[in-house]
Amino acid sequence: MYFELTTPSVIVDLDIVERNILQMAERLSAQGIQHRPHIKTTKSVYFARKQLEAGAIGITAAKLGEAETFARAGIDNILIAFPLIGEDKLRRFEALHSQVHVIAVVDSLEGATGLSAVGERSGLPVSVLIEIDGGLHRGGRQPGDDTLSFARELAVMPGIRIYGIMGYFGMIYRNRDEQGLRQAVGTESVVMQETVSMLRDAGFAIEIISAGSTPSALLCEDLIGVTEVRAGNYIFFDASGVSLGLAKETDCALRVIATVVSTPFPGRATIDSGTKTLTSDLAHHRDGFGIVVGRPELRITGLNEEHGFLEFDPFQTMLSVGDRIEIIPNHSCVVSNLCDAVNGVRGGVFEMSIPVDARGRND
Repeated sequence: MYFELTTPSVIVDLDIVERNILQMAERLSAQGIQHRPHIKTTKSVYFARKQLEAGAIGITAAKLGEAETFARAGIDNILIAFPLIGEDKLRRFEALHSQVHVIAVVDSLEGATGLSAVGERSGLPVSVLIEIDGGLHRGGRQPGDDTLSFARELAVMPGIRIYGIMGYFGMIYRNRDEQGLRQAVGTESVVMQETVSMLRDAGFAIEIISAGSTPSALLCEDLIGVTEVRAGNYIFFDASGVSLGLAKETDCALRVIATVVSTPFPGRATIDSGTKTLTSDLAHHRDGFGIVVGRPELRITGLNEEHGFLEFDPFQTMLSVGDRIEIIPNHSCVVSNLCDAVNGVRGGVFEMSIPVDARGRND
């Protein structure tokens, strides 16, 4: 099993990635929705370019540091989906703002004041999306009247141009079946539409209505009124996506190859992949720390930094020191940030090393 690679090793099946990119592009295009994929999943210029070639209008960056990395690579339509607070961030954003088309998000007067100052200094108004709280309460204005009042406060700031609104409705991941997921997408759509209607009635020209996680993008026929989505995880998928019914194991492109290094007693084995490779993130509605491909009888029950702990019925299966296993991690978006490069494979054969260009750019 990829014996030319040292373990632990992160692989990405390029056939699966290309299929996932194409299927999402076709799905969104059929609904007239544009795609601005979240590149925090891959942090890789190689994969971002594949998404752009398939029709994406730009990218979404989780942090300013990611945006800077991708701008240097020549990508010039970037949404930074995180508040920019502090003079250090504003100075860096100003340099980026002068080089590429970049959109900021804002949900506070403090943040808006800083961005307006950037727009005034540069002579180029900053395009902003007002962030809407989609239910997680991690940030954003409350839908409806609160957003409208905030927009009126921004309207008098000379260095800002209100481009639209953005929402992240992460509560969708709490659902366990398609009916629940579709209801969540419907709620997302209604909340965004009602807020946009209020803004437009008040005279605001809303061009961008940005929403959509991977689950809602996959159910985009119910995502009415949205102009673009920011799906990210779909490119790799993971154990969480499988447990939610969004993907099958065969849709999961990112895997970790690990080696059994110890069998301390029957029914237990230790692998050379721990939290520094697989991440300690838990999966939605699933126990353990990943799916062992083709070996459902093996359970990853715990992780240390460098060790993973397997449990199994010793009367039904065996593992020996030196055996290799292939693991679909709980959360693929974290795994990319844990390695300098991933190994692109095709048809079971190593093809190329792909840099994780924005690894560690979490600033």
